[in-house]
Amino acid sequence: MIEAPALEVAQWFNTPTALALSGLRGKVVVLHAFQMLCPGCVQHGIPQAQRIEAQFERDDVEVIGLHTVFEHHDVMGPAALKAFIHENRLTFPIAVDQPDGDGGVPRTMRRYSMRGTPTLVLIDRQGALRFQQTGQVDDLALGALIGQLLAEAPR
Repeated sequence: MIEAPALEVAQWFNTPTALALSGLRGKVVVLHAFQMLCPGCVQHGIPQAQRIEAQFERDDVEVIGLHTVFEHHDVMGPAALKAFIHENRLTFPIAVDQPDGDGGVPRTMRRYSMRGTPTLVLIDRQGALRFQQTGQVDDLALGALIGQLLAEAPR
């Protein structure tokens, strides 16, 4: 199994301290990559992340949003994201993907070879990358995948 790449984060929201995947071992991590101006993210991905956070105990499953801006950089900065988080009542930790410095694909997005947003990533209790899909992921299928990862014995 492939270890999930570390997150490269410029700023965090909804957490008093920065999170690192290495510090979340023992939990299943659901990483939801999104952009504020992405219709699929707003209509499906973000509500799904909120449902996952509400359904599973935080001791078992950690939901992390990754705001990864690869277009319209000038209108999706931290101030706009802060207002978006507040207006949408998002409570899970949200990382701002570290820009590449040239207005291109941000660093974490590049590390995970993401093709767009929304992208959903599942990381198992040992930190291995177990699932990644761009686009809509069915709730029932996703719940089954998370359940399988929770049922695995810790190594």
